[in-house]
Amino acid sequence: MMDYQKLLVVIDPTTDKQAALARAVELASDNQAEITVFLSIFDFSYEMTSILSGHEREAMREGVVNQRKAWIEDIIKPYCKDGVKITTEVIWHNRPFESIIKQAIEGNYDIIVKGTHEHDKLKSVIFTPTDWHLMRKAPVPVLLVKADEWPVAGKIVCAVNVSADDDANATLNGKIISHAKKLASQFNAQVHLVNGYPGTPVNLAIELPDFDAHTYSETIRLQHEERICYLANAYGISPDFCHVKEGLPEDVIPDLATELDAELVVLGTVGRTGLSAALIGNTAEHVIDSINCDLLAIKPDGYKSPLEEL
Repeated sequence: MMDYQKLLVVIDPTTDKQAALARAVELASDNQAEITVFLSIFDFSYEMTSILSGHEREAMREGVVNQRKAWIEDIIKPYCKDGVKITTEVIWHNRPFESIIKQAIEGNYDIIVKGTHEHDKLKSVIFTPTDWHLMRKAPVPVLLVKADEWPVAGKIVCAVNVSADDDANATLNGKIISHAKKLASQFNAQVHLVNGYPGTPVNLAIELPDFDAHTYSETIRLQHEERICYLANAYGISPDFCHVKEGLPEDVIPDLATELDAELVVLGTVGRTGLSAALIGNTAEHVIDSINCDLLAIKPDGYKSPLEEL
């Protein structure tokens, strides 16, 4: 079972309502975990003021930081209860995602919790550039939170991949499910597994006149159903909560989350190195962009953040 003993909460400086902090307190309350409320601020105008000396600019920056610290102390007061320990950290940094990830690495945090923004007219979740950077480059799980509360007996959707049977994929599936089961036990939620499988390639039906598209599709479906039920059984999940649907993952996963009215989708992001380390993987990118509930992004074992090398 995954335990969140140290939670790094990224505060939203534009509002007094902090959905991420509220969710983190819920996560921390059962195991007396520690929460650090973190804010990275920067105002380029202070750096461009040539009239001021370096010492004066530093004093102005310190004044802004102290103002924000006082504001955060007021924000956290209602949450400092039930034995939950909350500390605050405000730093001056021109790249928020970088400062968040470095804080997570240096402080050995178990999870980053951050609020998302909602499009006023479309009522859909909008992921900011900072959100994307965190999901791509943070070495720890990243929980992106909507404003809605998690109800008792809610639903958690695990996006698993049963089309590949290599050890790395199996391990990542296991991590995804373990995180989901940890949260499900705390919030009395149901864990559902979902997997999308490809439809019949059109070119095969055209090039091979005797090709039986229906039999092919049924074979693929049964293969995926067998594998996902085997995976579910290994983690004590009912076959009734296994969902195998024809289609691309970026369509199947958000559709099921909407159909179930899920509170959370848990998925794995591809770990890469070198020039491609900034990428999340095309499938995950499209899935994430279509999800309209809380999202927990999990990295595979052995993932190294590109910021750890700086």
